[in-house]
Amino acid sequence: MISYNPPRSRNLFKKGEPFSFSRSKVDSFINCPRCFYLDRVYGIDTPPGFPFNINSAVDTLLKREFDKYRSLQKPHPIVIENGYDYIPFQNEMMDIWRENFKGLRVEYKGYNFSGAIDDIWINKEGELIVVDYKSTASSEPVKTIDKEYHIGYKRQVEFYQWILRKLGFKVSSIAVFVYCTGDNTLDEFGGIVKFHTNLILHNGETKWVEETLDDLIDCVESENLPNSGLDCDQCKYYNKRKEIIK
Repeated sequence: MISYNPPRSRNLFKKGEPFSFSRSKVDSFINCPRCFYLDRVYGIDTPPGFPFNINSAVDTLLKREFDKYRSLQKPHPIVIENGYDYIPFQNEMMDIWRENFKGLRVEYKGYNFSGAIDDIWINKEGELIVVDYKSTASSEPVKTIDKEYHIGYKRQVEFYQWILRKLGFKVSSIAVFVYCTGDNTLDEFGGIVKFHTNLILHNGETKWVEETLDDLIDCVESENLPNSGLDCDQCKYYNKRKEIIK
């Protein structure tokens, strides 16, 4: 550990208010404690990535579509086709829970933790089901989430399950991914991309959440700069650059 004497009077901590961490910041901590610390303590964020405008458009259209069935309190046809009876959950807080920089929010050990959901459904047992929309393009429809990068998707829905339980809701261990795959095998574009949509169920495990948040809190309250993540591209780039430019 390297002692950096972080600026404890920094503006990142609002006096009298719990400091907030979004779900993406929790993921940032998991990926690289050092980059997370530089961001949250010093205000030095990593360079932004490219916006996924097509994915955002698919999310918006799916929300509108499922909202129609929320108002009817009926299952969406794709839910019925897959043999389920889940109904979009109706709650006056849904619009806030979906909004970036607001979302689901809970206090844990003096800090706020939040995340903006895509959707919530409810089953016949009265359990809430966390739903996340995903979209991509491929020659084959995505029907499983078993690739290495999918672990972040799983952590995302599990984090929302944890928040909902902390808020006092009865929550199913099952989460659902509405996965839309754009077909890139067609002969022409013609102004239309055909999507294949699949429901992928994931049995969530939330034990990791509080263990991780405890480590995160220890990290942000420490006077020491933590080590880099094993596969942090930002740190690798910085270290290589430092070797060349001295």
